[in-house]
Amino acid sequence: MLNMPKLDRIDINILAELQNQGRMTNTDLASQVGLSPSPCLARVKRLESAGYITGYNAHLNLAKLGDFQIVFTSITLSDHRRSDFIKFEQGIQAYEELLECHLVSGGFDYLLKFVVRNINRYQQLIESVLDNNIGVVKYFSYIVIKSPVVRVRQPIRSLFKPD
Repeated sequence: MLNMPKLDRIDINILAELQNQGRMTNTDLASQVGLSPSPCLARVKRLESAGYITGYNAHLNLAKLGDFQIVFTSITLSDHRRSDFIKFEQGIQAYEELLECHLVSGGFDYLLKFVVRNINRYQQLIESVLDNNIGVVKYFSYIVIKSPVVRVRQPIRSLFKPD
């Protein structure tokens, strides 16, 4: 990573605090991390321009919005050339219901996470994936019954804690 600023303890704390409350004022953030507002704002701008902070979002409570279904799908590709992975990754991005797509090691190639209105919609979606000929030879669906732990924040302080 060329020209990436080295992160210090204050940068890590800024990232952690903004994950917890992205709408906090710069004055409150500065107070939380032990800086005055001007240098704090300069650090936030530096972290944004370096790509460490990619945006500020609202976290929605899906259960309050209605009954929806989360489905994990394991995907195996028919071939494993670089072009096959590129074709799949470009093609799968077209699906708005796709929340995550991970290339994994093990018994299959990709693990996908979908959120859909219902199982019928998931079936339509997966049939569309198959019809689009993006290299899928096999898939397995895992319907989520319960999600006792869902975290949207990265464990930034733990990740940078010395072993």
